[in-house]
Amino acid sequence: MRRRIWGATAVLALLTGLAPVAAAEAAPGAERASAAQGTRPLPLERLFDNRAVSDDARPGDADFDGAGASLSARDLAAAGWTPGRVLGVDGARVTWPDTAAGEPDNVRADGQAVRVRGRGDALAFLVAGTGGAASGTGSVRYRDGSRGNYRLTAPDWRGGPLATKSVALPHVNTPGGQLTERARLYVVTVPVARGREIASVTLPRDPGAGADLHVFALSVRGGTTGWTGSWAASTAGYAAVGPWQDRTVRLVVHTSAGGPRVRIRLDNTFAGTPVRIGSATVAVRAAGAGARGEPVALRFGGRAGTEIPAGAQAFSDPLRFTVPSDAHLLVSFHLPGPVAAAPLHSQALQTSYVSGPGDHTADGSGAAYSSTLRTWPLLTGVDVAGGPGSVVLLGDSITDGVGSTPDTDRRWPDELARRLLAQGPGSGVPRYGVLNQGISANRVLTDRYPGDGVSTDTGGVSALHRLDRDVFAQTSTRTLVVFEGVNDLRAGAGASDVVAGLREIALRARERGVRVVAATVVPCEGEARCTAAVDAERVKVNSYLRGGGDFDAVLDFDAVLRDPGRPSRMLPAYDSGDHLHPGDAGLAALARSVPLGALVP
Repeated sequence: MRRRIWGATAVLALLTGLAPVAAAEAAPGAERASAAQGTRPLPLERLFDNRAVSDDARPGDADFDGAGASLSARDLAAAGWTPGRVLGVDGARVTWPDTAAGEPDNVRADGQAVRVRGRGDALAFLVAGTGGAASGTGSVRYRDGSRGNYRLTAPDWRGGPLATKSVALPHVNTPGGQLTERARLYVVTVPVARGREIASVTLPRDPGAGADLHVFALSVRGGTTGWTGSWAASTAGYAAVGPWQDRTVRLVVHTSAGGPRVRIRLDNTFAGTPVRIGSATVAVRAAGAGARGEPVALRFGGRAGTEIPAGAQAFSDPLRFTVPSDAHLLVSFHLPGPVAAAPLHSQALQTSYVSGPGDHTADGSGAAYSSTLRTWPLLTGVDVAGGPGSVVLLGDSITDGVGSTPDTDRRWPDELARRLLAQGPGSGVPRYGVLNQGISANRVLTDRYPGDGVSTDTGGVSALHRLDRDVFAQTSTRTLVVFEGVNDLRAGAGASDVVAGLREIALRARERGVRVVAATVVPCEGEARCTAAVDAERVKVNSYLRGGGDFDAVLDFDAVLRDPGRPSRMLPAYDSGDHLHPGDAGLAALARSVPLGALVP
């Protein structure tokens, strides 16, 4: 059953106690104008005044951009974005409008007051701009009477960045026919006061300049109180896999913090179609693909499996299961349908497994797992109940662990996690979970992976473009450590540009109430692209980091690894051999050098 779209007459009748006579004839635009004039807050769907989605056979039923163009209902359904579907994106839950093609399904922001309830760390808007990117300032009213402002930008639905889109559809409907052109929708989050209950949100006023800011859904992203991130991996790209059908993937991951309950997170980031999970289990690993004891079934909303729409994510239900710290887990999931490409983390440096035909998630033995893989597809997080929260390490290949010995967990984040676990109760340093968000080849400023479609490049989108997903949406983020920049410099970026990017990361982290720590860029003389000119720019970036006040603390990784006799190169004892990546000894030295108190807010 479709939700009824009430007009302004009907709303007034409800508020005054009069019968809603002729409510069906009221124009949605009248509600928009009324709300903008300061009437009491209304649910967002009662303010819808624009039709963005059309049936392919009747494109004239919608006009999203004022020029007759619209989104394809068929494309949305193929992506799993069906009417009324609740979508998990970047830790938030937003609902795609429960309306049929050709019905009002979004509001053009112009100061409308929207009834929203909840406590959390951010507002999540499902948006798109027409006529260009659309920006404006809105406000939040809290139940205690206080207010706050926010700034919202909706990228353009036909020209905005693919790197930050939530879903891209393959067509645009027009009165003259369907165009093969990417249409984009975005989930954008803005910070709110933590702990205060939100009563309503006022949308930004008309952004002007010929652009409209369209809002399809709005929700409060709840905090992650009671959970600590124990393991995480960034989605580095969308690449060919398998192909798999009726196969079970068994991934090996290494925990940091432990706890008495567990949940996992699966992400279908960058995808254009849904992926079906038939069933899933978790177990402590014994050896290889074999479990210590019987794997325990995970549930999703009470069901054995789930379908994850394009661009969305799914958390499993909390499960009573003791997760040991500093240990290996087996996370297994069955893929009943064909999977030829998947979002993945490319440099796992860990052997995982794929079974022969059938659902082998419950197998304690590893006998059915006949092939191996060195990536982590779909799985992006493992959380444990309790604990003090998480430290997120945003980085490139050095943080990812390239240069360390595979299958030994000697990345510097692993070594840092062990140091935190060793802290006693009187140390003043919580035993944080450590979330490794390093991506090999990643840059601060520019995207390596283009942000859409199947690609062999798994260098990820830029640190700036993935900051929301890989830091702010992570479980119980307390502190961010950013250790990036060398790949930008090696690609020809100047120090001033890298500094500007790092400064923006610091600013955005502080806006979210996250402690932010930077690490200096380490030397790499001897690697082909680490020229003397690159090193000169590296020195400038490090000078800014050491002397600037944009960060709460600075880790001088350059000083730890450099050769005192030749500061532009790495000390040979710490070099993996390629002159760019530290080996096991160098990565351990980085972890040992971190003053743990610098991580504490």
